[in-house]
Amino acid sequence: MNSAPRTPYLVTVGETLAALSASQPGPLSLGADLRLGLAGAESNVAVGVSRLGGRAVWIGRVSEDALGDLVLRELRAEGVTVLAVRDPAPTSLMLKERRTAGHHRTRYYRTRTAGAGLSPEDIPEDVVAGAAVLHLTGITPALGDGPAKAVTRAVDIAADAGVTLSLDINFRSLLWGEEEARNALLPLLRRCDLVFASPHEARLAVPGTDDPVELARGIRDLGPSGAVIKLGAEGAFALLDGQPHRQPAIPVRVHDSVGAGDAFAAGYLAELLAGEPPEQRLRTAALLGAFAVSTAGDWEGLPRRSELALLDHHDDNVR
Repeated sequence: MNSAPRTPYLVTVGETLAALSASQPGPLSLGADLRLGLAGAESNVAVGVSRLGGRAVWIGRVSEDALGDLVLRELRAEGVTVLAVRDPAPTSLMLKERRTAGHHRTRYYRTRTAGAGLSPEDIPEDVVAGAAVLHLTGITPALGDGPAKAVTRAVDIAADAGVTLSLDINFRSLLWGEEEARNALLPLLRRCDLVFASPHEARLAVPGTDDPVELARGIRDLGPSGAVIKLGAEGAFALLDGQPHRQPAIPVRVHDSVGAGDAFAAGYLAELLAGEPPEQRLRTAALLGAFAVSTAGDWEGLPRRSELALLDHHDDNVR
């Protein structure tokens, strides 16, 4: 294990998967060229924060296999502090099929894998308690009882230490149903300071409306002081400490929308760590989302801080 970095830093807890992605459209059943990479909402955020000069710690279980070695090598190369328990179980796999040029299908293979073995004992109390931000997603509790308890353990530590709690609802229908997700995530959401959600995800907590303003207010009324509703090509609406903010999307040509939400959260949280005001947090969040959708991979195209101005002048259009 690496030692934890000095404060302020972000901690996140979750699973990183090996990702096999088809390079060309067409059915996988006929054979396809596949690119090997990594994916995982929490590690995507950690990489995004690190690339912007922030300090990020990723906590999880990593297989002893070659793919686990790849996870460790890539995250460490990105400047992320990795606190990982090695596990003899295999690495989870995500298979991404480009069935047509505009239609992607994803399959998960994450049963009895290293990430599913995450437990409360894997959460280092001193590291979580010393963080400025603990960022979680709704994916980790969906992996099983152990990961759900690990998340609760991390939240308990952070809450006792006064650490800012951030949650991206990040609902995955391939992992659980809406009712199960709602029952599991509402108690977590009520304890958080900041919540990110798409309108569909926000409706898990605030049913009966599609309006982003009402969704943000509904989330705030449950306890969080900050709610950010991600609206894709329409940007985002945020209610932060009672003040409304609208952030337009950055117009770019869309290449791959996977990872955009994680990139958005990373941009916001990196600026939060840096002490920037809400307007700057949302602007950088939108920039990182634009970089994510205009490049291949979940995190590979995310910018360094010196590159943020690349999208200030362009002729691309949102698709």
